[in-house]
Amino acid sequence: MAVPKKRTSMSKKHIRKNLWKKKGSLAALKAFSLAKSVYSGQSKSFLFDKKKVLEK
Repeated sequence: MAVPKKRTSMSKKHIRKNLWKKKGSLAALKAFSLAKSVYSGQSKSFLFDKKKVLEK
C-alpha cells in the first residue's frame, strides 16, 4: 500500500544544499592550488612534461 512521504523541511534542504556547495568549492580550491604549484614549478606530486607546456 502506497503511503505519502513526509515533506522535508526547508532547513534540511538548505543544510544539504550548503554541504553540496562546500564540496564543490573545496574541489575548486584544491584544483587551483595544484595549478598554482605546477605553474610556479614547486609541485612534487604532479608529474608533467615541461617541454610540451613551454612550447605552447
